[in-house]
Amino acid sequence: MSTKKRILFINPYPHDKAPSQRLKYEQYYDHLRAAGYEIEWSCFYDDEAWKVIYKPGHYLGKAMAFVRGYARRVRDLFRLRNYDVVYIHLWVTPIRPAFFEWLYCQVTKRMIYDIDDLVFLKEASHIAWWKGMLKSRKKPVYLMKQAKHVITCTPFLDEFARKYNPNTTDISSTINTDTYVPVNRYANDHKLVLGWSGSHSTVVYLYLLNDVLQELAKERPFKLLVMGSTKYHLEGVDYEAVEWTREREIPTLQQFDIGLYPLHLEDQWVMGKSGLKALQYMALGIPTVATGLGANHRVIQDGVSGYLVKTKEEWLEKLKYLIDNPSERRRIGEAAHERVESLYSIKMNAPVYLGIIESVAQSSSSRAPRT
Repeated sequence: MSTKKRILFINPYPHDKAPSQRLKYEQYYDHLRAAGYEIEWSCFYDDEAWKVIYKPGHYLGKAMAFVRGYARRVRDLFRLRNYDVVYIHLWVTPIRPAFFEWLYCQVTKRMIYDIDDLVFLKEASHIAWWKGMLKSRKKPVYLMKQAKHVITCTPFLDEFARKYNPNTTDISSTINTDTYVPVNRYANDHKLVLGWSGSHSTVVYLYLLNDVLQELAKERPFKLLVMGSTKYHLEGVDYEAVEWTREREIPTLQQFDIGLYPLHLEDQWVMGKSGLKALQYMALGIPTVATGLGANHRVIQDGVSGYLVKTKEEWLEKLKYLIDNPSERRRIGEAAHERVESLYSIKMNAPVYLGIIESVAQSSSSRAPRT
């Protein structure tokens, strides 16, 4: 008879696709297996859904994706009791009300809730209004109240979660520093590459730098490499926009000489962002210029492992300085890599995840009601 503990991950997205999963807890599956856990996961959106869900049109494909997703959630409901821990990321189903969340919490008493975005906000500048109407803002709060433990990813989000559950842990997105290997030579013997990585929904933040990049292009030669939004375009700037793929992600990032991480200063949504783009750049020894906001203040030591800026003038100043000074790029890049290695690597955070899961697996199945 097996003595291994069993854990079921309730994921919104397919395995190894979405950054909020693969650069957070999915990276720790092997560590959990080594600790004696049997790992299973169930995704609302399957691989077929992932191909169409964020594209215009494809209405039949999207409808069938929802049918399959809800069918899986009904099936999962009847096997939740077989697991020592149920780990829910973001939501059980994407559309209001919180009915399936309520059902799952009636069945499982050892639940961990993982939230990495401010999905409870009424609005976010980069999300279409009709999508906001479909999503229930009550789901995250309900799951926070019912969970044995809540895992967040920024101080702002952790403070919010503690209003509803005293058992929270703030764990940033983390990086596998065995695969994120710096290759930058920090030389000015080529046209330097300024890089940005994201998606079709977050590229709006890169457009915040239109004026900066257009003005910079008049004074310094550079190429802008954009990964994740092939429709990106900007007049007056030498740019290349490429599609994101799992296989090409690191090789593309390794082409960057300077990483860009702009955020909107007046969008509260960004307070839920853990600084993942900056961490990816930094792990590769890429000097990064980022908006001085939210978790970026925790990730980057301004002037030591990167630069934090807010105004157009500050963006231009730091970018020109880094372009002109390869020795400064090396100093910043090497410090950034060391910071990720010591604070935001898998090897440093694996014990934290394991400790939370162990504590929940060994806890009593009873749960004090929270209102």
